[in-house]
Amino acid sequence: MKKILVINGHPNKESYNYALKESYIKGAKSSGFEVEDIQIGDLKFEPNLFHGYTKRIELEPDLEEAWQKILRAEHIVWIHPLWWGGIPAIMKGFIDRIFLPGRAFAYRPNSIWWDRLLKGRSARIICTSDQPYLYYWLINGKPAINQLKRMTLEFSGITPVKVSFISPIKRSSIEYRKKWLEKVEKLGKFGL
Repeated sequence: MKKILVINGHPNKESYNYALKESYIKGAKSSGFEVEDIQIGDLKFEPNLFHGYTKRIELEPDLEEAWQKILRAEHIVWIHPLWWGGIPAIMKGFIDRIFLPGRAFAYRPNSIWWDRLLKGRSARIICTSDQPYLYYWLINGKPAINQLKRMTLEFSGITPVKVSFISPIKRSSIEYRKKWLEKVEKLGKFGL
């Protein structure tokens, strides 16, 4: 049975993102998938890389447990809001601390190329925004999606990476939000 990991980058458990996480999990479990989740805001860890990548900082127990969940997963679902065109700071800190050289990727000696150490996994990004997608894409160039999809997940070997962009959220109707909760539950049901 497919192993799915759902990661929520919104720190507020009363957020629409949390409801999306719960809907995806409900759908996945209804199909018998093995599901784990990570609520990044609940983890106890230092989000800053004080020495960059020049000096390794040991992973806190919560990060080590999260890394083991990533290694077990065949499909990883990332749910996050779009804040200032990017991902929430706590989610960025999580990625900085856990997607490390030697774990997520490995540079080749005397080369500009690298090995992708997380091959064999797929992902879905579910991003919420107050900004209409066409504006975010055409005017702003989709920076958060590019960062997470291309520069983190695909860089580490996770492919394919599909994206569901839910917008605009601000002033959206209850029916609109409910429709998306149903769509996300269906994604979970099919493990997409």
